[in-house]
Amino acid sequence: MSTAVPHELVSPRIEERLRRGQLTEEQVGAFRDFLDRVDRELFHHRIITDNAFTRWFRDGQASDAELAHFVQQFSVFSNQFLVAALLRVINAPTLQQARAAKEILMNELGVIYRRPDGMQTPARGVDEESKDREGDPELVSTEGTVDGGIFRFRAAHFEWLLAVGEALGLSFDGMGKRRHGRPYTLRFCDELQRLYGNEDGQIAEGASFAVENWAAAGFWQELEDGLLHIKATRLPGLKVAFFTWHNRVEAQHAGHVMEELEEVFFSTGFDPARFFQGAREVLDAIALFWDGLEDDRIHGVVHR
Repeated sequence: MSTAVPHELVSPRIEERLRRGQLTEEQVGAFRDFLDRVDRELFHHRIITDNAFTRWFRDGQASDAELAHFVQQFSVFSNQFLVAALLRVINAPTLQQARAAKEILMNELGVIYRRPDGMQTPARGVDEESKDREGDPELVSTEGTVDGGIFRFRAAHFEWLLAVGEALGLSFDGMGKRRHGRPYTLRFCDELQRLYGNEDGQIAEGASFAVENWAAAGFWQELEDGLLHIKATRLPGLKVAFFTWHNRVEAQHAGHVMEELEEVFFSTGFDPARFFQGAREVLDAIALFWDGLEDDRIHGVVHR
């Protein structure tokens, strides 16, 4: 096997382990081939490359009723994701994976990321408009760890989403509960619990990898573009921090899960078949959610 390992396919961490003799050329070559398959089978899934709903949404033409319908369904997914994230922690096969899962769960609940070097993430603005666009520096950070971080009720992601709904006439009682979910939303939530929180650690690892890379693949940007257009043209009171913050932080989540994948791949007993099963099935569930929203849009189904 050639000693040349393409830089674009493996991280500097793997290259360093190869240099130190901790991994063999054959092992790194196998990992490179595995990442090739990840690219073919996962990163080119249609819901990552061609999401019809978010492509429409980015132009900012959603009516108030369409926007409220979207926000309500997204709130159900967002709130019910907490169940899947907790199952991911409970069923994690290793302490390292449990801690990685806690980083996501605790941040969702309101623990602010703390940078390990002790530095504070610099605020890019202090006025209310900048706080909404960039995130209130007292409540958000896009880098670091929840270990030693501060908990604040107002830093919980669902509370930011409530602020989005407020401008659309949605109350706390009208958001996040299963009773508000359309059948496709509830199926998506159930599949997240089954796959992302699966007791089989390799199925869960595949689902986690797919979820985080889907989240980092650009749909947040399309949602942000549409919301900022709506805010600028007709709903100045619309709060968008939930969406703008997620758009900035998801790359960190994807980076964490790639580090986790590197450890799992080189561990004893890794089974690519089960990994890809979890990944493919969760991507199909994600597609079900967005396809459902698109079908509702086409047929005029809106929040009531």
